[in-house]
Formats: sequence, structure tokens, C-alpha cells
Amino acid sequence: MNFDAPGAAPALASLTDPRLHEEVRRIAAAADRSLAEHPAPVGRHTWTTAPVIVLDTAAARQCISADCPRRPGILLVTDTDPGLLDWQTAAEIGAEQVLSLPASSDALIAAFTAHDHRTRDDGVVVAVAGAVGGSGASVLAAAVALTAATRFRDRTLLMDAAPYGGGIDLLLGLESAPGLRWADLTIEAGRVSADALHEALPAVSGVTVLSCGKGSTATELTPTAVHSVLEAGRSAGDLVVCDLSAERGPHATQILDASDLVILTVSAHLRAIAAAESAASRLRSRNTNVRLIVRGPAPGGLRASEIADSLGLPLLAAVRPQPGLADRLERCGLTVRRRGPLRTAAEAVLNALVSADSLPSSPSAARRPQRPAPHRPQWHPAHSEPRIPLRPFVAGAADTAAGVR
Repeated sequence: MNFDAPGAAPALASLTDPRLHEEVRRIAAAADRSLAEHPAPVGRHTWTTAPVIVLDTAAARQCISADCPRRPGILLVTDTDPGLLDWQTAAEIGAEQVLSLPASSDALIAAFTAHDHRTRDDGVVVAVAGAVGGSGASVLAAAVALTAATRFRDRTLLMDAAPYGGGIDLLLGLESAPGLRWADLTIEAGRVSADALHEALPAVSGVTVLSCGKGSTATELTPTAVHSVLEAGRSAGDLVVCDLSAERGPHATQILDASDLVILTVSAHLRAIAAAESAASRLRSRNTNVRLIVRGPAPGGLRASEIADSLGLPLLAAVRPQPGLADRLERCGLTVRRRGPLRTAAEAVLNALVSADSLPSSPSAARRPQRPAPHRPQWHPAHSEPRIPLRPFVAGAADTAAGVR
């Protein structure tokens, strides 16, 4: 399986000075490094996922004002010897180096090389949010994790980010399983080991579950703890699926900023769609890679494509209710069948993380059926956008979804 792109991922350049702009372009061309050029302030997803960021002082000040987070790989460039304002700005933005160009061209080329693109060991973070309570975000997040663990990934971590949602372990039938929950975790100095998490947390069908508590054991989540778990999973090569539900607040913001893909689930009801307008606006303000899944039925006859257009989001899938799901959740916890609306939605999320030319992750995956079940109509994306170029999970999974109506 080819995990690596033919060349290094583009460096992000945000420069207000035309002379520096041309100089950085020249140096990037000499280093055979492509540039993604964005005006300041830079969108949060672009900011957090770029391998290296090149800023001048004016652009850096704008990014600071926009509350762009500190991160590795930031370079501040000047066209003269750095002055006091340049050094102060570098300290505030967290720049690793301050380079005067063209004198420090070699240092910039070396920095391009040092901060290369993602490797096979890098993990992926997916957040699933609901427009309102009851949108199905928790069920979808668990289904994505279960589907990924059984077919596409060796290690999957399901993170419950809804501290007062009753615990996602209950949804999976793990409420009595031994293992730590959020309230039991003590994260020292903002660090946690992914291996330690997988050993200490309850698991089901290959999914390690970090659940919130119930009743008096429910506790608020801190951004520091959430960041530590996300980075532990990412650095270990895990798929981390976060159940945001309808949560807001600092810990939810931390997840949105770190996510490679954000899914918004909405039921095809008028009031839920109205609530989804504000939810979609909030999600887009933190992450540019937001996709929509619409869950039927649609009492008013609204089509999924119409809902997606009204929210301004790309439609990932539209699915009917899963027969017998509510009864299964009450009796034995969630399972994902080989076929059905829930499986369709989960695979649509995973397919959104696949580049168009990726190969199957295993020979057995290559032998699996490549087309949808006959009773499900072929699903076509509502928007002709390229898929998100992240680490591939699987190729050829059915890009289908049952209609809402």
C-alpha cells in the first residue's frame, strides 16, 4: 500500500511583503518544494495540517490576532536583519526560526526538508457532531470506529467528548466492562502514551473506548487532556473518532481544530435543519473540512441535496433509519451489520479519507464486493469536490447511500 505521496506536501506561505513573497517562491522552487499560498489570517485546518508555515511579521501579527494556535514548523522571514518587533512576534507565534532573506536561503531550504509530509505512522482524527441532541452523532461515531477497526485499521480509538451524554460505553454495551474512563485519567504534563491508553481502556471488536462517566462520575473535559489524547493517538498511527454530539466549549474547539475531517449529522426535520445552520457556521469557523450526513425520514419531503445546499455543506451521504436499531441499543449495545444504512454512512465517512488512487488495505479487502446492495440506489456526491488527501484507509468501498425519502 502506497502511503506516501510522490513529493513532499506543500508548505504554507502567508506573506504580505511582495519582495519576500517572490524570494520565498524562488527558494521553494530551488528546493523543489511546492507552496500553498494563503492570505492571513489562515484558516485553522490549513494552519494545523500544513507541514511547515512561512510567515512575515505582518502576516504573523494577523494570525496572532486571529488566535491561531502555536505549533511546530513555523518560520518567520524578514528582508532585513530582524528587529525587536520581529523577535517579539516570533516569540508570540511560536516560530522555530527567524530567517533574514536572501542571506538565510540555505536555512529555509533545510527547514523545508526537515518538515516533510505525513508518514505511514501518522494517525487521523475524525469528529462527529450533531446539529441537536438525537441527531445520531454518537451512533455514527461508534459505527465509524467499529467499521474501521474490523476492516481498515489495526488500532482505533473512540473518544467520548460529551461529558453529560450518559457515556458512550453504554451505547456499546460496555458500561460494566473493566477499564478506565475520563474521570479516572490523570494526564501529567500534558502527555499520555497511546499504548498505555489501549491497555487501560475498555475495548470491543478492536475499538478502544474512552468514555465519559454517568451520574456523579460525569466530569468536564479540559482542552489539555483532550489535546494529549488526540496527539497520542495521532502519533501512534491510530484512527481517533471523536463523538462531539452537540457539545461546545473549549474541549470541543480543541477537537475541531485538530480534526482532519468533521462530520455534521442532521435529521431531515425542519427544526433540526434550522438548528444545523448555526452548528454548520460554528464548525466551519474552526475547520474547513466539514461534511454533512442527513438521516431520514423526511416528513416534509425535503431532499438531502436541498438540505445540504441550504447549509452550504457538501453532502456525504443520505440514509434511511436503521431497522431495529433502537431495540438493539436497548438490549445489547451497538453492532454494525455488513449491509444497511448505518454501514453505508460509516463507510461514506471512511471513504472521505481515501485518495482516489489508493489501493486496498489487504488482499481480503480487495476480494470484497465493490458495489452496493441491489436494493440501495447509487449515491452520487452532492458537490464535485476532490476527496480529502489523507492517509488511505480502503479503496473501492461502495460510495452509496440510501435516499432519505
